[in-house]
Amino acid sequence: MSRELVIGLDIGTTSVKACVFNIHGNLIAEAEEMNSFHYPQQGWVEQDPAAIERSAVLAIREAVRKAGIVKNELISLGFSAAMHSLAIVDEQGKPLSPALIWADGRSSDQADRVSESKGREIYARTGTPIHPMTPFLKILWMKETRYAPYLHAAYLMSIKEYLIYCWFGERMIDYSMASATGLFNPTTLSWDEELLQMTGISEDQLSTIVPPTTILRGIKKDIAEQMGLQEDIPFAIGAADGQLANLGIGAILPGEVAVSVGTSGAIRQLTSHIQVSENQETFCYSFTKDTAIIGGPTNNGGIALQWLKDLLNDQGSFEQFLKAAGHVEPGSEGLLFLPYINGERAPIWNQRAKGNFYGIAVTHQKEHFIRAVLEGITFNLYQIGKALEKIAGEPKKIYVNGGLSRSSEWLQMMADVFEAEIYISENHHSAAWGAAWTALVATGRVDSFEEIKRNIPMGTPVIPNPENSKRYKRIYDSYEKLVKKIVELF
Repeated sequence: MSRELVIGLDIGTTSVKACVFNIHGNLIAEAEEMNSFHYPQQGWVEQDPAAIERSAVLAIREAVRKAGIVKNELISLGFSAAMHSLAIVDEQGKPLSPALIWADGRSSDQADRVSESKGREIYARTGTPIHPMTPFLKILWMKETRYAPYLHAAYLMSIKEYLIYCWFGERMIDYSMASATGLFNPTTLSWDEELLQMTGISEDQLSTIVPPTTILRGIKKDIAEQMGLQEDIPFAIGAADGQLANLGIGAILPGEVAVSVGTSGAIRQLTSHIQVSENQETFCYSFTKDTAIIGGPTNNGGIALQWLKDLLNDQGSFEQFLKAAGHVEPGSEGLLFLPYINGERAPIWNQRAKGNFYGIAVTHQKEHFIRAVLEGITFNLYQIGKALEKIAGEPKKIYVNGGLSRSSEWLQMMADVFEAEIYISENHHSAAWGAAWTALVATGRVDSFEEIKRNIPMGTPVIPNPENSKRYKRIYDSYEKLVKKIVELF
């Protein structure tokens, strides 16, 4: 009997992953190609969109090979992508600039000025916080500095749009990726005219906005051959990685919260309408015509742990590195870590923020610092979660995905800090599975997004330790007070 397979392509910041699933969410094969970064100046972070396009082709080709896919087995392919990237291209699709990614902070001055003048009004209208991560402010920086690629721009695109233009010759963007630009009005599902005027660009320079189930057909013959695919395979445009990570782990009903921690991190919940917070602590990005996702992103997830591992010149595996934290009691013997080493988005929205260790004593060893960094990441997520509660209410169920979800030490810490059971998927590729499921919905192979709940292989929930939860409540109070004091200095 022929297999029924679907591919989720997850275009992340650190890597591009192509995951082959059967229609029940079981991972058949995966392939990953790493992405590189460029730091031309302090606070600038760029990637090469053409290199990432090549990585995507290679990842799909390798995943197809590993899965042994033969004719008529593959139903469709769906796109997932990191938000907030921006590249300038010419009419033929050749990049005129590198891609400025979410971590790029060159538009901090523009963010400060807009925040002081019209920030609250723009945030209320778009659901996108005023922060250098957004393409809106990156474009404003380009305009004001007379950035050469901007002056010669035919089109402005995210990395995902660039791939689609390279492969299909189409300029399309889904609701969620459009929402993340900061130029999108989720009420009208269209580009915001006032913001286009502020940035000096026209609607013709941006892509056509479409639903996540939009099908792309007729991939270029040479690209299909390089991937090992047939030219008539339908691709679903999909959505941003945040929305799809929630979908892929099943956090799609009211009260169901998803926490993702990879290089960066986020805590999110789907909602039936646009909701913003009074003090801009959270984002609200569209997903479908009738649904959006609210939450808060952090710049500092696994990147903080990798920084510490490199700093300590630790030569062991990442798994061994994290296990060392298990030898230390909760609270790291008074050592607290504010994880703002890469600036920060939620909950403080300050790209100039810096990381801090507080309470260092002569008795602290390597394992204390490892645990303190893990706890700092977790406390930061908990603080974002508290802001989300003000809008969406107390969570009924917490799902966790991303690279850190493979660490038993961290999962237990999450359960203890949040004082809740933590649910995890067995395939660890929630955004890719969400993209693949969107492709199944788009092609009519399944009836709805909600049906995915019956097709997610779940692991055993992690139960909180009551004693640890009590201790963490006291420790978190100290952490929160420290945050309030420190942020005044940035």
